Amino acid sequence: MTGTLLNELYEAERRLQKAQLGGDVEELDRLLDERLVFTGPPDGRLHTEAKQLDLHNHRSRTQVMTKVAEEDLTVVVSGTTGVTCFLGTLEGTFDGEPFAGRLRYTRTWVHTGEYGWRVLAAHASEA
Repeated sequence: MTGTLLNELYEAERRLQKAQLGGDVEELDRLLDERLVFTGPPDGRLHTEAKQLDLHNHRSRTQVMTKVAEEDLTVVVSGTTGVTCFLGTLEGTFDGEPFAGRLRYTRTWVHTGEYGWRVLAAHASEA
């Protein structure tokens, strides 16, 4: 079962990247847990309502991704908890202003029978 969950988590991470790049709000809604918390740029703050903020930013086109290029991906599964460590380059616009950077994301995922893998917590930093 762990091998299957590991493969499914690789797939879920890649679906997340594709949804971010395409602004696919429906897919993001499926992949992000309601309790999602996020810590990271630009100010290192903890965002406790991160799912709603992320969905809003994509839906309103406040955030538009033009590049999500994975350099490295490490995936670990223990039971129904998983962690993905993404290293890559992101480019796009936020509130009309261009951004670009090489970032590392560490995401904690939970697996349920109803939803499969969903992101529960995420942290990003410049790499």
